[in-house]
Amino acid sequence: MTFSDDFEISSMEELIELIDEVGFVPFFANEIEGFSIEEHIAPGCWYDDADEGFWSAWEWKGPVIRKMKCAYGKFLRNKAMYISPRWFPDFANFRRDGYDFDARYDDGLASFHDKELYELLDAKAPVMSKELKQAAGYGRNGKKGFDTMITRLQKQCYVITSDFRYATDKLGNAYGWGIAEYSTPEKFMGKKFTNTVYKRSPEESYARVVRQLKKILPDAEKQQIERILR
Repeated sequence: MTFSDDFEISSMEELIELIDEVGFVPFFANEIEGFSIEEHIAPGCWYDDADEGFWSAWEWKGPVIRKMKCAYGKFLRNKAMYISPRWFPDFANFRRDGYDFDARYDDGLASFHDKELYELLDAKAPVMSKELKQAAGYGRNGKKGFDTMITRLQKQCYVITSDFRYATDKLGNAYGWGIAEYSTPEKFMGKKFTNTVYKRSPEESYARVVRQLKKILPDAEKQQIERILR
């Protein structure tokens, strides 16, 4: 399957099959036409037109992540994307440029505040975003810049979203928007990730990712693909 094909995603099971087959599935429309769930979602399965009580693509996120043990985060130009367990080690390797976080910090490539937040998250993982923000001292009357840092750590593939949880009323019914739970790939994916993430050079991993994206995006120019990977 490619994103040039005419298809619709009408169930969580179909989304799981798509992620497993193509490896990279952005949630929102982006600069490459057709390369998103938003552009292929079946009528009635997007949040703004789903009937009450009917699961939509937004509510599939947590179950898909848990079932597949896939990566989910702001990996694509600060927009969310699913990446399959098969492809995430290569993607993380080139985004990290072969560095684990300690080595990145030691070489002066990460700030003290990023290190502080990453280490707190790693110690508490899995941790809800609200809990992490509070523990780190961010918020209305505290430090600023939490969203920028957590997005940067996701872009660098040191942090992923490991679930979405919902608030519940007195009867146990979920309501509102799902709240992100964060973890590290090392803790969420385990040895399947840690044993392979640095198996190749960052350059080899990047070339593999570009080839796969070109395969599933046959109408896209290589320059377009390289641009969205920055």
